[in-house]
Order: sequence, then C-alpha cells, then structure tokens
Amino acid sequence: MTRYRWHAAVLVLVLVLVGTTLVLLRPEPPPAQGPPNGPRVLVAMGDSTVSGESAGDYEPGTDGTDGDWCHRSRNASIHQTGLRGIVETINLACSGANSAQVGLGDTKQYTEGSQTARLAELAQKKRVVAILVAVGANDDPGFSHVLDDCVQAWFDQGKPGCADSVGPDWQRRVDAMVPKVDKALADIRSVMSKAGYQNSDYQLVLQSYAAPISPDIRPELRNLNGCPFREVDLRWVREAAVPKITAGVRQAARDSGARLLDISRAGLTREACSREKPEEEWFSRLAVRWNDLGDDDRASHALQESFHPNKAGHAQIGRCLGEFLGTESPAAACLAGADGNLHAANSIGP
Repeated sequence: MTRYRWHAAVLVLVLVLVGTTLVLLRPEPPPAQGPPNGPRVLVAMGDSTVSGESAGDYEPGTDGTDGDWCHRSRNASIHQTGLRGIVETINLACSGANSAQVGLGDTKQYTEGSQTARLAELAQKKRVVAILVAVGANDDPGFSHVLDDCVQAWFDQGKPGCADSVGPDWQRRVDAMVPKVDKALADIRSVMSKAGYQNSDYQLVLQSYAAPISPDIRPELRNLNGCPFREVDLRWVREAAVPKITAGVRQAARDSGARLLDISRAGLTREACSREKPEEEWFSRLAVRWNDLGDDDRASHALQESFHPNKAGHAQIGRCLGEFLGTESPAAACLAGADGNLHAANSIGP
C-alpha cells in the first residue's frame, strides 16, 4: 500500500510538471496587426474650436436634434487642409466637450458619448493618418463661461470685470486642466495601440486656443452691435488668459509626445469686431439666432455661436494645419504671412 501511494505521488508530480511546462510553452497571443490598409483619413476630436461652432452648415443631427448641439460643421478646419491622398475627413468633436467626454468613459456631451470610443471603432476600419485634438478649455478654465462673465460685467458696471473676478484664479485653473488633457490623450494613444497602430503610424496634433477678441477692437463695436466687453477684460483675455492656457496645452503636448499647433496668435488683427466689415474677420461677433429665441427648446442655445472661429477662420486654420501635417516639426504656430493668410511658422514663441 505504501508502495502504491509512492507511485501515485510520483505520477501526480509528473502531471503537475507536465501541466506547468505546457503553460510555460503555450505561445503568447499574436500581437495586434498593423493599421488597416483602408482609406486614409484625418480625424478631429475635441470641443467647439474644432467642431466648427459658428462656421455654419452643421452636420444633420448636430444642430439641436434630440438635444444634440455639437455643431459639427462641414466648414470645420479638419475639412480644409487641402492635403492630397486623404480620402475622408471625419469630425468627432462636439461643442462644449471637456476632457472626460473626449477620453474613455461614460461622460456625455449633448447626448453624445466618448469620442475616443468612436475613434477606436473607425481606427480598425480606416487608415487614420492624423488626429487633431483641441480640448481643455471646457475643463477647469471654463473659457466660454468666462467670456460670458465678461459680457455680463459689461452690462452691470457695478460688477467686477472677468479680469478681476477670474484672473487671480486663472493659473490654478490651467494647472488643474493639464492632467485631464494628459489623460484624454493617453486614452487616444491606448485605443490606437489596441487597433494595431504604433505611435509613428499616425500624427497626434494638439491644438491650442486663439483669442477671439482683443483690446484693438473698433470702439463703435464695443457694445451689443458686436463685442460688449470692457477694455480691461479685452486686454486680459489676449495678454493673460490665452497665453496661460496655451502654456498649459503646450505642457500637455510634451507630456503625451503630441505635436503642438499653436493658434493663440492666429487671429491678430482679425478678431471679432476688429474690422469695419464682419466678413473680413475670422471670429464671430456676438451672434444671436433670433428665430431660436421663440422656441423653448432652442432659446438657451441662441447665443452659442458667439466668439468662435467663423467659416473664414476655419479655412485659414485648416490651411495652416495642412501645412503643419506636411512637416516633421514637433511644433508650429499659425501666423499670418505676407500674403495675409495663416501659415505654419516654426517659431512658436515663449
């Protein structure tokens, strides 16, 4: 009996060793295949800066249908690059989106879910060669709400201007924004990797924000006819708010290894209310969709298009983006050239 138990123990040990060997020798799962050989596409992700807010001609379903106010425009910059060999340009951006809605997760913006989750699906079917991202301003900075506060201060001279009410806290807000942008970009990198892409297989471009207004606006338009802002607030937006948020975006680009497209000075002399004729400007003035004011479901969005790059602005930024994608420079700024158009300049300032 003892002898039988000894043989049984040996047999069990052998089986364990064989099983362990089989586990160790089991081949690793094959690595994800490379990116698909499908049509070459450009993708835009983020908030109103790239969705095309104010550029008009919005994609069906994104102009208030069932609560979707993402305002994705067919005139958005991603559609204006002029790059050859690109079969399709796809805009996933949504006006008002923050980093959480751009990245992975359950956060929704105007009924739409994660933009990165949608990217994951299309990256497996189409050959994504570049991804443009503009995100962060709707996180802690709340830039669009700050501009609203600036306008409210113009109405009520007894209130402190946004330079005084928000300015002292602005750097803290920007600092809090950066890690959230980092996470959104990390999520994008993650889904692209799972789809079989190496970082070198596509360009990830993080775009900064432009100043839509400036202290150089025409005095006769510093009212409800165009730009109701106090001069001190106009100066703060251009000289403090936008440069600081640009520095935060630049840090996020470094953190993620993304390329940086700095558009902070893209609107110089072309800001809202800077010209006699609004069609010569690249940013919208105070915009009211009067027909929407009579509709309870749309009235709260009647001013949504105000102070964003307009159709002409998106055409200029799109041209600059196209030039930038054709270079290997890690960063560039969209600056007006001798021909008056925006071009990708190597110098991006401080």
